[in-house]
Amino acid sequence: MDVWSQIATERRSLADLLDTLTPEQWAAPSLCGAWTVKDVAVHLSAGPATPTRTLLKAIVAGRGGFDRANELIVRWRADVEPAQVTAWLREYAEDRFTPPTMDWRAPLTDLRIHTQDMVVPLGLDAGVPVEPWRDVLEFLVSKAARRGFVPKARPEVAATAIDLDWSHGSGPTVSGPALALAVALCGREALLDQLAGEGVGALRAWIGNP
Repeated sequence: MDVWSQIATERRSLADLLDTLTPEQWAAPSLCGAWTVKDVAVHLSAGPATPTRTLLKAIVAGRGGFDRANELIVRWRADVEPAQVTAWLREYAEDRFTPPTMDWRAPLTDLRIHTQDMVVPLGLDAGVPVEPWRDVLEFLVSKAARRGFVPKARPEVAATAIDLDWSHGSGPTVSGPALALAVALCGREALLDQLAGEGVGALRAWIGNP
């Protein structure tokens, strides 16, 4: 399966999973700041469904900040029904948009991390294959990921995935499942207890003091 087919498959699978959620689960807090599970799902689905005119309006209102524009688009779509959110995920599953100067790893990472933002606090498993986490991890330690994906001043650690042939960096060691490493590298503390090594403390302190 090529990467875009993998992304499309995971978008459809996520839509199937979201269709099973209760209203209480849709309203539950996610791992992504102040966003609820529904807010995160709206963010993932609304991008390709947002007209260019609306996107430009959000960028202007957000004073040119892409993150702020995303927050505004989610806010403007607060009243969208969950069924519409999952319909968008399916309708635009094949979308191949990438942020300027970034490649396919950016949408893959956005999809995978935000999926965990939703399922981890709900105690659910998205059931995604392990191998594509290698591409996500490679992206997260790249310079490109510093624009919108990884908080600044990440501590230097020697990270190793125990379920993939992947390692990066030097310094205090951190090892664990690729999924948990990726979530931690994006500044989420939820899965830190799955990681081991003397560098975990540095990650925990960094996440707690963004």
